[in-house]
Amino acid sequence: MTTAPMDAAARRAVKPVICYPNNSLPKPDLDLYRTARAGAQKISETLVEPRDAGCFEVPAGYFFRISSVEGAQVGDLNLWNRDDLKERFYSGKTRALHGTHITTGERMWSSFPQMRPMATIIEDSLGWYGMDEFGGSVHDVIGTRCDPYTGNLLAGSQYHHCCHSNLIRALADHTGMSLSEAEPYVHDVLNVFMCTGFTRDTGQYFMKASPVRPGDYLEFFAEIPLLGALSACPGGDCSSEHSSDTAACFPLLVEVFAPKEGALENWQSPALNGYDQSHGR
Repeated sequence: MTTAPMDAAARRAVKPVICYPNNSLPKPDLDLYRTARAGAQKISETLVEPRDAGCFEVPAGYFFRISSVEGAQVGDLNLWNRDDLKERFYSGKTRALHGTHITTGERMWSSFPQMRPMATIIEDSLGWYGMDEFGGSVHDVIGTRCDPYTGNLLAGSQYHHCCHSNLIRALADHTGMSLSEAEPYVHDVLNVFMCTGFTRDTGQYFMKASPVRPGDYLEFFAEIPLLGALSACPGGDCSSEHSSDTAACFPLLVEVFAPKEGALENWQSPALNGYDQSHGR
């Protein structure tokens, strides 16, 4: 059975089928969101230092923007329901619904059993990048986050300022949890500004220098009350390595904006997923 069959070429030529056609997904009202954003006022900001992470809170119906402010820098983003940390960003399902990278009009979806939109991207200053000749694009939901366990496995290292550890420290500091209590809540990320893809020959995850410039931003509408944590990756622009004390790294800025009263008309947070959870019993 390990020998290619006579019809191997025909089997390879079978056309693919999209696993989750997304035409029936509820469409965000971008015109409403953008109109509300135009009159919104900034209420807070968090400057995330290089090789570190910070937390921020966004009420439902508010906006938040992640910006590059000094130099090319990527960030690893975790999101939770501010009122129930068990509901958190589900990168795998977001990838299945929207693709390997997300941009304007696409959403960050939450974990089971809630599975609903957490945040909607309303503006992306790197939307022009598209997909390059290597199959690379920005804002991926395929990478997991750099972490000390993989570093130890591959290189025997004990590196403490990778994104996984940064996010743990930030969440622990913000909530009062211990590091061991916080770690299980840290999850796969949205790699903000990171330029990534899969190699065509081996299918390996690759990274390349991010096209992000000072002033570039990714802006979101909070569909539910959010607690966010953002790590300014120790890889900087991730042009060569991602767990490093030598890469040039820069801060990232998170700003939160409140819309004017009545600007969102009759908007409501998305309901919990409608599946009855009987699971056949």
